[in-house]
Amino acid sequence: MVKRIKLRTLLIGGCITLFFLVLLLKVFWIQVVSGEYWHNQVVAQIERDQVIQPKRGTIMDRKGNVLATDAPAYTVVVNPSIIQEYDLENEVVAKLHQLLKTPEDELRRHLSAKDKKGNYLKNREIRNGGWKVDPEVKAQVDTFKEYLKDKYEVVGAVDTVQESKRYYPENKLASHVLGYLRKDGTAGMGLEAYYNKELSGTAGKLLYQRDRKGVPLQGSESVYEPAQNGKNLKLTIDDTIQYYIEDAMQEAIAKYNPKTMTVVAADPKTMDVLGLATYPNFNPNTYGSTPLENFRNNATQSIYEPGSTFKIVTLAAAVQEKVFNPNETYQSGMIRVGGWDIRDVSRSWGTLTYLQGVKRSSNVGFVHLGLDKLGGERLKRYINNFGFGVKTGIDLPSESTGAITFHTQYKSEVATASYGHGRVQVTPIQQVAAISAIANGGKLMQPHLVKEIINPDTGEVQTIQPKEVRQVITQESATQTSSYLEQVVSDQEIGTGRLAYIDGYRVAGKTGTATKVVGKVYDHSKDVVSFIGFAPVNDPKIAVLVVMDEPNKSVGGGTAAAPVFKKIVSQSLQYMGVPKTGTKTNKSGGAAAKTVNLPTVPQLTGQVKKDAQNALLKQGIAYETVGKGSKIVRQYPEAGVKMKPGQRIYLLTEDSANMTIPDFTGVSLRDTLQVLTLMKVGVQVSGEGYVVSQKAQMVNGKRVVSVTLQPAKETVTGVKPEETQDSTTGVAANETGNATKTEADTKTKADTTANTETNAGTPKGGISAVADEKSAAAIKGEDN
Repeated sequence: MVKRIKLRTLLIGGCITLFFLVLLLKVFWIQVVSGEYWHNQVVAQIERDQVIQPKRGTIMDRKGNVLATDAPAYTVVVNPSIIQEYDLENEVVAKLHQLLKTPEDELRRHLSAKDKKGNYLKNREIRNGGWKVDPEVKAQVDTFKEYLKDKYEVVGAVDTVQESKRYYPENKLASHVLGYLRKDGTAGMGLEAYYNKELSGTAGKLLYQRDRKGVPLQGSESVYEPAQNGKNLKLTIDDTIQYYIEDAMQEAIAKYNPKTMTVVAADPKTMDVLGLATYPNFNPNTYGSTPLENFRNNATQSIYEPGSTFKIVTLAAAVQEKVFNPNETYQSGMIRVGGWDIRDVSRSWGTLTYLQGVKRSSNVGFVHLGLDKLGGERLKRYINNFGFGVKTGIDLPSESTGAITFHTQYKSEVATASYGHGRVQVTPIQQVAAISAIANGGKLMQPHLVKEIINPDTGEVQTIQPKEVRQVITQESATQTSSYLEQVVSDQEIGTGRLAYIDGYRVAGKTGTATKVVGKVYDHSKDVVSFIGFAPVNDPKIAVLVVMDEPNKSVGGGTAAAPVFKKIVSQSLQYMGVPKTGTKTNKSGGAAAKTVNLPTVPQLTGQVKKDAQNALLKQGIAYETVGKGSKIVRQYPEAGVKMKPGQRIYLLTEDSANMTIPDFTGVSLRDTLQVLTLMKVGVQVSGEGYVVSQKAQMVNGKRVVSVTLQPAKETVTGVKPEETQDSTTGVAANETGNATKTEADTKTKADTTANTETNAGTPKGGISAVADEKSAAAIKGEDN
């Protein structure tokens, strides 16, 4: 009996010992052999890694006006579990289909989605139609959410989560410059793509430990890496000049219905691009509904035979090499080169001087200059030095190099290249860089669109300095070439560019009409017409190229493109405050005395309307409030500008084009143009000086104000009795903003109608004038 007890005890003890050994072995295996694996499993359950998204950088024009920024957006989410539990599928499908335009069958798939275990999901995003919707749609979804709560006492069936999306407040304005950002955060084109790394910033993260309920564990360490927000871009673009460009294009498109149209404006001294527009364009806010061809930026990506605008290179080269004698004569009409007849647009000009040949845009004259006087090698060297055949380096993606492929040993190819045909294909931006080199004293500058890159976190500013590529011709040669190109415009009898003449400003320019290649031959029914020039010649502020592809009428660059150039440049120079030749300024002691202590315009944009008004009243500055908003969205003049005697500040509280037109009586032309441009209202001008009367009317569906000007007197009548004159500034300080005017800063009359309406719909097309080598020597008469 005792022995049996001992055996039983021994057996039980052995089993316990064995179990204990197995347990120790298991613990050893878990803690030592597999310790790292199980540690990682625990950490994964208690640690949370939260990504902190950076804010994408803002894109502004050169004055700080926002062109692209992040704006609130909302994604619609549904709870299939709740919807199915309360049998709400049909009602939710019907309503969301109405609000989001998402197909009903797709909505039903979302509302019946299940997990791997067969349970209905509790959270499902409606990506098609409900992804990153505007606040207006969110408000409608919220109304439906409240309806479900009130009627069925259901909470959480439908909801929205806040995100952000890219917003372009000016819609189509400068769309090819800006590009667009897709909803998934990838950049489509333009500056958004080129500077995507700078704009994107770097994501941050927050790593901490939590319990089952998500509450951070006490004593646990957390790791926080802040997000680095994207950098802001301040552009060289001026949104007012861009506005002038697109408005002038709209008018020309309505008249000529071209396949495509391109305009580039730049400061010739720095190659700051002041405006760039291509037609057809698009709205980056709704890029998804845009035809693919509308995204092409013809200014940098399309190549074409320039025609006679290219003669600026041949002329500059001939002047530099001292082979251009303006008084030397030749026989115009036709010349035979390499078995090809090269003709002028007219056979009746007879004997011309070379300067007359420049004014008339004589192909024969330029063949003599390029082929006989310069020769193929020298001509090609200058073409290359002016930047053709290579990328300009502009900060936009997918720039084309163009193509300079003529052979110097073939006389026919050299001859046609000398006036911009044959094996010469260029981009518009190359043309603008070339004319700017002539305007600025012979320096080829690299075009650029970004002026400053600003770090919003540190305030650090990186300034992009103008970059000189090379000296192409001497200052003396550039000045001489400019004087000849000026006569193309100023000679109102034979100058092909006479329709670009602007009274009061010295304008230099050149017309162009190039026949397009279709297949392997030139199609004389299809032309690319253009005008290129700069002003004022004595101190160039702006260079502009206008290109129309296949206008629907038989017109040349002088007829169709030159007036567009004139409208853009005349408006831009007045906007820039460039004085006209012979403009008289007030030199009276009284006026001069009043300007000594004139105030500086304060920063008012973004302020509450009442606060801005009170601040101006305290300073004795006249103002006028335009619009019914509660905040100042724009102001004129901009902050930091020195006030002029009698000048008022305009406070715009809306972006709507339906705002009441303010009274401009006694206001200068420049101020009137600027304010109406900000309001997106057209202007028609009569007379010179200050506004004495105005009339608003609808013209072709657009709001236009006709203003009549008269020269300034010592004071302008029409001042209201309740005004009080500030003895220091000469400015009336009252609530309505009516102010006494003085003679200072008198502006002369506008030369063209300033009809500033923007963002209208336009036709489709693209430049496609690329010559085939077999037809490189084909000829067409030039310019009207």
